[in-house]
Amino acid sequence: MANVQYYDVLLRPVVTEKSMEMMAEKKYTFFVHPEANKIQIKEAVEKMFPGTKVDKVNTMNYDGKEKRRGVTKGRTARTKKAIVTLTAESKDIEFFDGM
Repeated sequence: MANVQYYDVLLRPVVTEKSMEMMAEKKYTFFVHPEANKIQIKEAVEKMFPGTKVDKVNTMNYDGKEKRRGVTKGRTARTKKAIVTLTAESKDIEFFDGM
């Protein structure tokens, strides 16, 4: 794997109805670097959001969708999504408080 730093692991948060409901259970959803593993994701969350303690990380890989524009075919980029569960005594992630 390439040299991926902790600030390169988390790409952007996933903001959907389901992910907003899961925040009540201290579960936060992010799009992450496709080559990042669970340990790197855990370290990135704990370093980027001080006071948080990660309990577990669930990851999902998505293949790109096939798209057409006239005769030309192509695929969109593949993505990886991670659901990060925080411990009960952990601080909430402030980034999501205003949403």
